[in-house]
Amino acid sequence: MRHRKADGSMDLTQLRTFLAVYRAGSITAAAGQVGLSQPTVTTQLQALERQVGRPLFERLPRGVAPTAAAHDLAARVAAPLDALESVIGDGSDEGVAAVEPPVLLGGPAELLATLVLPALAPLVADGVRLAVSTGLADDLLADLRLGKLDLVVSTIRPRGRTVLAETLADEEFVLVAAPEVAARADLERLRANDFGGVTLVTYAPDLPIVRRYWRHVFDTRLEADPGLVIPDLRAVLAVVVAGAGVSVLPSYLCTRELASGAIEKLWDPQDAPINTVFLARRVGGPVRPHVDRVRARLLAAAREWHDCPD
Repeated sequence: MRHRKADGSMDLTQLRTFLAVYRAGSITAAAGQVGLSQPTVTTQLQALERQVGRPLFERLPRGVAPTAAAHDLAARVAAPLDALESVIGDGSDEGVAAVEPPVLLGGPAELLATLVLPALAPLVADGVRLAVSTGLADDLLADLRLGKLDLVVSTIRPRGRTVLAETLADEEFVLVAAPEVAARADLERLRANDFGGVTLVTYAPDLPIVRRYWRHVFDTRLEADPGLVIPDLRAVLAVVVAGAGVSVLPSYLCTRELASGAIEKLWDPQDAPINTVFLARRVGGPVRPHVDRVRARLLAAAREWHDCPD
């Protein structure tokens, strides 16, 4: 299907507005980015939907959700519009500095809150705007490829030629418990999948982090039922500090708790399991100085993360 006006020409204004709404997930946010009123954005979307012949967005209580037709249209027009934008700019009056849109950044909530966003605070204070999304790495990388994100901090290596990935840091995993739990935990029994009344606290029911630790360190497959499952590593740390049980956590998340003695390592292997964290961005697209500043700042900050004490 070709998306053209009645006179045969492509309506670039409508497409630009559509792409802003698609990426922002909100008519209000997109209106601010393209410098239009909300009613004007809505009118342009309605006109484009009439041309396409299908709805482009589902209206939600907060924001909008793209339909299959919107995903298809975005995949077709995002790269050409970005390239055109880099050549002609955003249509601002000559001599008036254009306001850069927010840098759309995605990543795991725990890593963003603990390391990434504190590192970016000076840029925010200097006028760089951020819009942050959290979620699973595969979902965030899919949004990056569609142009809904500018940068993604990913715990899996991105694949494909449309995404460039740079190594940020290696996160090391540690087996930890509060001192009173560590005192009664029998490591040999733990290695043999016998927790002896000690509760296993995990991030997910299938134990991805804990099973990886057992396989790498103890050379055995972990077969155990978690006593507490919390899909937030910060909450896992909090309940471990409170004495709920044992867990495996990335060392960056519990540096202060280890240093203060609030928790202890149950085992200190010579070869601890690690996971590489990447910073991903799309190939091509318009020049975005603020995106480049965020990328440069994270690459510089990551060198300091390597030196964080365990």
